[in-house]
Amino acid sequence: MVDKRLVLVQNSAMKQAKAMTVRLSEEQAQALEMVASVENRPVSDIIRAAITTHIETRRRDPSFQAGLKDRISQARKLLDR
Repeated sequence: MVDKRLVLVQNSAMKQAKAMTVRLSEEQAQALEMVASVENRPVSDIIRAAITTHIETRRRDPSFQAGLKDRISQARKLLDR
């Protein structure tokens, strides 16, 4: 039996998702497909996990944070003109 609450949550998440196109080299595509196959997961899940890991790594990187603060400062100066 399907849990209707789970279906509602999944449908809600999909409505908020944004489709994007990523171009990979043949080698990258083959490696990605192999990882997904070994882990028995969809390629899209592997890609989302990698992106989440990359973003979390950037958030903890002091150099990235400094660059982000600089960009925010520049944007504020432009808006204040």
